[in-house]
Amino acid sequence: MAKRIDVKDLNVYYGDFRAVEGVTMGIDARSVTAFIGPSGCGKSTFLRTLNRMHEVLPIGRVDGEVLLDGADLYDKNVDPVAVRRTIGMVFQRPNPFPTMSIFDNVAAGLRLNGMKKKSELQDVVERALQGANLWKEVKDRLDKPGAGLSGGQQQRLCIARAIAVRPQVLLMDEPCSALDPISTLAIEDLISELKNDYTIVIVTHNMQQAARVSDRTAFFNIAGTGAPGKLIEVDQTATMFSSPREQATEDYISGRFG
Repeated sequence: MAKRIDVKDLNVYYGDFRAVEGVTMGIDARSVTAFIGPSGCGKSTFLRTLNRMHEVLPIGRVDGEVLLDGADLYDKNVDPVAVRRTIGMVFQRPNPFPTMSIFDNVAAGLRLNGMKKKSELQDVVERALQGANLWKEVKDRLDKPGAGLSGGQQQRLCIARAIAVRPQVLLMDEPCSALDPISTLAIEDLISELKNDYTIVIVTHNMQQAARVSDRTAFFNIAGTGAPGKLIEVDQTATMFSSPREQATEDYISGRFG
């Protein structure tokens, strides 16, 4: 069951440096929310706080709240690994495990979670590859290396790996930036299908992509070098692209800066 995220006054720090300041916003279940804004404005940093990935760096910390259907993801009793099972992530560059087959790439998370039975694994791997619109292309070569696929196929393999463990939220950090236009279209079509089952948050530098795939758009900005990134406004995508409330949003969307 897809879940809603509520963020309340979130500040993100790396050591003494405040990277993102005071973000409050809601992210609807079974929808696509796009984060846009100039480079260095904290979009990806904020995205990574939603499943505690920023804590991979020991100096990363937050204050404020991130709630998943009302449950605080930063409660001291919550295991970050469990958070990342519930909230999956797809990165900018496709990163299949290079020494693993297509099958083993998708099954990796399942095995970590204790699934051992071959027939069960086969069922879930097939379902995940179908969910990522990749099954027909790879079903006859599941034992071949995942790294042997094209860039667009590798990214869909990474999406299959992420959805195999049945997360409720899928975070995507510029998932098409390394892909050609045809592969990009395939990923965008896939995002539109996946939102029937998942809450999806995507960071993109591509305005047209945000307009095409998202239901809501959040614009982040930064006052200057060394200043923290801030959420300027968030609204329905159609509204953001036609009549944003803030001048800075209009300037960015119309290409006057960034």
